[in-house]
Amino acid sequence: MNKRVLVVVAHADDEVLGCGGAIARHRAEGDIVEIAILSDGVSSRGIQGDEVQVRRDAAEAAASVLDVSNLHFFSFPDNSFDTISILDLTQTIEALVASFLPTLVYTHFCEDLNVDHRRVSEAVTTACRPMPGKSVKEVRMMEVLSSTEWRFQQSKCFFPDLYIDISTTMEKKLEALHCYDEEMRDYPHARSYQALENLAQYRGATVGFDAAEAFKTVYRIE
Repeated sequence: MNKRVLVVVAHADDEVLGCGGAIARHRAEGDIVEIAILSDGVSSRGIQGDEVQVRRDAAEAAASVLDVSNLHFFSFPDNSFDTISILDLTQTIEALVASFLPTLVYTHFCEDLNVDHRRVSEAVTTACRPMPGKSVKEVRMMEVLSSTEWRFQQSKCFFPDLYIDISTTMEKKLEALHCYDEEMRDYPHARSYQALENLAQYRGATVGFDAAEAFKTVYRIE
């Protein structure tokens, strides 16, 4: 049976950075994928209006590359999720889960350096807590370069327990990422194309693939 996959991220580009290869693979295998982007992505920079639309246009272009047609945009303030009630975030995600009925959910690592990432992860885990009648059977946390790897305390580092082979979808991931070219940086910045390729190669080599994305499972029900 095909999966119903919901990707919930704080900012437009997180979905590609963290699981773009997995998204492309899900679609190639016939799974249904929807993406929810909770932040406007730019308000912390003191700019809004046209720039918000530019970021949304980039998200739609990236989703098109990955063959995803259903995106959900919200307007929570960028890099200020610690000022928002966790209940508001959780109820937003609960409404998405109730309408889409996903079986698999991807979101941020719970210990990311970025506060928006941490709050979204907490809200997703709360909204998707396993109870009778819930559609969600698995929740996976992803790594997003320029956030996950900068949490240096060992007790809060990202230790994956799931690797997805993206050898055949790595090019799609990079193509989608080019839609966010303005957000990318020059190597050796962590959020650079070369760093992303290096990470995929390392995660792949860890388990014998040419390229992989790594995840931490919150829970899985069979």
